[in-house]
Amino acid sequence: MSAPFSSAALPPVPPQFTASPRDPAALDALAAQARADLERVNIPPAAWMLPDTSATDDAPVLDVLVAGAGMCGQTAAFALRREGVTNIRVIDRAARGEEGPWGTYARMLTLRSPKQVGGPELGVPSLSFRAWYEAQHGAEGWQALHKIGRIDWRDYLLWVRDTAGLQVDNGVALRSVSHLGDGRLLALELEGPDGRRETVRARQLVLALGRDGSGAPRWPDFPSLRRGDPHAAGRVFHSADAIDFAALAGRRIGVLGAGASAFDNAGSALEAGAAQVQLFARRPQLPQVNKSKAASSHGFLRGFEGLDDARKWRVYTYIFDEQVPPPWESVRRCDAHTAFTLRLGTPWLDVAPDAEGVTVALPDGGSERLDAVIFGTGFDVDLLDRPEIAPYTPSIDTWARHVSSEEARRHPEPARFPYLGTGFELRGRGDGPRDQAEALGRMRLFNWGATMSHGALAGDIPGLAIGATRLAQAIARDLFVEDADRHWARLQAHEEPELIATRWYVGPQPAA
Repeated sequence: MSAPFSSAALPPVPPQFTASPRDPAALDALAAQARADLERVNIPPAAWMLPDTSATDDAPVLDVLVAGAGMCGQTAAFALRREGVTNIRVIDRAARGEEGPWGTYARMLTLRSPKQVGGPELGVPSLSFRAWYEAQHGAEGWQALHKIGRIDWRDYLLWVRDTAGLQVDNGVALRSVSHLGDGRLLALELEGPDGRRETVRARQLVLALGRDGSGAPRWPDFPSLRRGDPHAAGRVFHSADAIDFAALAGRRIGVLGAGASAFDNAGSALEAGAAQVQLFARRPQLPQVNKSKAASSHGFLRGFEGLDDARKWRVYTYIFDEQVPPPWESVRRCDAHTAFTLRLGTPWLDVAPDAEGVTVALPDGGSERLDAVIFGTGFDVDLLDRPEIAPYTPSIDTWARHVSSEEARRHPEPARFPYLGTGFELRGRGDGPRDQAEALGRMRLFNWGATMSHGALAGDIPGLAIGATRLAQAIARDLFVEDADRHWARLQAHEEPELIATRWYVGPQPAA
């Protein structure tokens, strides 16, 4: 590795980097215990929702459709069940086990959060990751664990889903959103695994579409790189792409970026047998301090939404301006290979793929000839990139309208974040039709795009339980308020007697 970086001061790489073996019998026993615990605390409670009457026909209406069954969508569905909102449907375009990044493009070996982190269990101890791990490896195994393995986390999430009885329709994608009438009912076009399309109606929509669910992968703009260039296929990748690393064996690979995904993709290429992997970064040294760690206390995560706009803007523009450093485990993973070189202070000026490889232009006037390149450049937040809600994007309120034009120019990406309501709902700009504003208020953005408005409650694990609970309670509140008169009528009609007349009599005896 080239100066000024030195890995000598980093701790040794811990051994717990592979998925742990499964003990099906132990997990079945724990699942039985967890279901009993859920019953003891009355989860889910009795359904209280009234059938929807806004439609003019007899077609069924969902109270909530949750689009996305990764970590955030699954936990949101669980939180809704805890609130007694059970007329829901959860969909995910991916096959079972491929929801979210854990089994696909997340290429780290372990999670970056500490192993004590909770969230998907929503406070039920027997549903926690620790309970799941200890059931198979005992208390000593838990104590020996360094960090949670990525594949362990994926399998744990699936176990929670099955144990809590959360039904997911896999292979079903949300294609478009529209609304009916006054906007109180959403029409959602879905596409199934066989290509067939159906339109379902729902009163509320949770958009839990993942890290790119409020934007798209960030592709650098280079003069010689054009989207759709046939020479780029199989040679130019984003870290979120499906990459056949085995095909990179014996090849020369260049990776652009200084963050976790850049190092994890470099590590994957090295472990697949790449002959040479060079990681390029424009920074003269790797970032050192993860500022977001100071924003992960329960007080911060619960209280951030209550701050005024100026304080919210100050906090996250500061955090976003400080790039998150790669975990030391990821750096050590690459440094273990002699074929790895870190080239700091070396940005790319151009990327030119051709039939034989890729030429990367460097600032010293030279170039690097490579067989393939990978952009570890993260994701943009820009709702204009989301085709599902395309008819609404021009009317969606963003943070650019709540700060000065100078601040919006200084921080263009935070300015593109949607300006959400207290229940994660999208908001209109105030200049559109009333029915469109009503429909927007029924779309809840539960992914990274919520960060500027709510903090890291819908993407980072530490805030997940707080975010999912806030989301579910907001939906339950709004659905109840909308049906308040009907609930009043049900209250008046309630005639269940508490006492039933008996043959005995207590009190003064009647005269003979």
